[in-house]
Amino acid sequence: MLRHEFQPGRLVAGCFLALGGVVYAGDASGAWETPWFVMLPLAAGGLILAGAVGFVSRAVRRRQSRRQPGQTSAEPRA
Repeated sequence: MLRHEFQPGRLVAGCFLALGGVVYAGDASGAWETPWFVMLPLAAGGLILAGAVGFVSRAVRRRQSRRQPGQTSAEPRA
């Protein structure tokens, strides 16, 4: 398997959408009653949170890539 970059935003989005599937599966099996509109805030909230996580992840990676290899934060830049 090829190695790829870890993308936590996609992980968060997938977890929230899988949770929505579990909610609807529980409703379909009769385990509980779920109104139809429950999925809207669940999916929207998950996608917003995934976007925020992706933005923070990208900012951290960009900041780390600017740092020169072998340089620590204690050493001054030339």
